[in-house]
Amino acid sequence: MSVETLDHVQPPKAKPKWLRVKLPTGRKYTQLRGLVEKYDLHTICTSGSCPNMGECWGEGTATFMILGNICTRSCGFCGVRTGRPEDVDWAEPEKVARSIKIMGIKHAVITSVDRDDLKDMGSIIWSETVKAIRRMNPETTLETLIPDFQGIHAHLDRIVEVAPEVVSHNMETVRRLTREVRIQAKYDRSLGVLKYLKQQGVNRTKSGIMLGLGEKEEEVIQTMTDLREAEVDVLTIGQYLQPSKKHLPVKSFILPEQFEKYGEIGKEMGFRHVESGALVRSSYKAHKHIH
Repeated sequence: MSVETLDHVQPPKAKPKWLRVKLPTGRKYTQLRGLVEKYDLHTICTSGSCPNMGECWGEGTATFMILGNICTRSCGFCGVRTGRPEDVDWAEPEKVARSIKIMGIKHAVITSVDRDDLKDMGSIIWSETVKAIRRMNPETTLETLIPDFQGIHAHLDRIVEVAPEVVSHNMETVRRLTREVRIQAKYDRSLGVLKYLKQQGVNRTKSGIMLGLGEKEEEVIQTMTDLREAEVDVLTIGQYLQPSKKHLPVKSFILPEQFEKYGEIGKEMGFRHVESGALVRSSYKAHKHIH
């Protein structure tokens, strides 16, 4: 395998044209936007200014973040605040379930900050949230985009027991860059989480990586290989974009044809589904990943 060369990267001076997105429109998007504002609902789609919000909302998919908005970790790529989180809101599961009902969401993605400050790493709230959504929205399908819970099986078992249609945990980057990009995370621990989930009978596991942080082509392919060996079913690959000047800089903008190449390689490896493109994010077209 050859290393990344200038034939498929772009100097990160300005966002290239393929990263430009149209303003979200459509009846379904307008309706959901109005409900979010009326009821002060919290979604990652709005707080994270996701470029795919209009498309996802138009298809009845939305992503919700639980356990507050302050993370105990300080990953170099992530725009979520780092610090001492607030106390757990034990009413949150019902609030999230009610939000999904109000918005009429067909497929919900649930994610969270890392809560290393809690004895259970937040896994109990995770479990109770899925249960509440099931009670209030029995027709809604679910994806849980979970933290690593420090690899502790007892915490992961709480997710397995409530049986979301998809359980996702992101690798984010290649092995060599993990210490820089995900300071408190470990490459092999994340792989171990995904392997354990599959061993415990999770029907569909999923992971995602970002490109443009200085990774080489063969490193990306090795990460994809590692994920397949862990029997991961769904893979998302997208372009890293710097949240602020305090975060890691973009080293390169990956060309669309390179994303297509990774997508084809992923399909040949045997992933059930691969989303690979500059604007792809973890929950992009998430409703398709359950089929």
